[in-house]
Amino acid sequence: MKKTSSKRKKILTTTTNKAPGSNGRHNPTRSARRRSREFALQGIYAWLIRGVDGTREAGAIDAHIRGEEYFNDADAQWYHTLFYGVIQEAPELREQFMPHVDRPLEELSPIEHGILLLGSYELAHHVEVPYRVAINEAVELAKEFGGTDGFKFVNGVLDRVAAAVRPAEVKKYQNRS
Repeated sequence: MKKTSSKRKKILTTTTNKAPGSNGRHNPTRSARRRSREFALQGIYAWLIRGVDGTREAGAIDAHIRGEEYFNDADAQWYHTLFYGVIQEAPELREQFMPHVDRPLEELSPIEHGILLLGSYELAHHVEVPYRVAINEAVELAKEFGGTDGFKFVNGVLDRVAAAVRPAEVKKYQNRS
């Protein structure tokens, strides 16, 4: 059985009322959207750990997340969009990122799995968010909550997903560089 790092325990705990990544300290410099992604990741993680498909337990997870301290600093609508969007689209999102993953789905850490779902969802369904922003936000989540080099893995996979789901935007950016 894999040992869970103390860093991961911050986001994974279901008994704390601390904002993910806050170490109990309120960080007012985080944007409302960043906090929304953190809370959405916390919910997605709980959903993955419970091993349920579909939205059966999503309401209970959502209620718990909304009760977290500092949730009012998050963009509640963006959190809702991300959390429920990922859960509803999870099978399709996995189809998008799994061709770019070098191991079976079962071997992904739940944090990396959740971040890839979240990043893939933003890339596929929210073109108003520039693809580089969606990837950067996912990478930042992986740096904060994932394993030592998990952010590199997340970056590589989501770069390939972006090229597949937003080819014109990626090409336009690459031509400017």
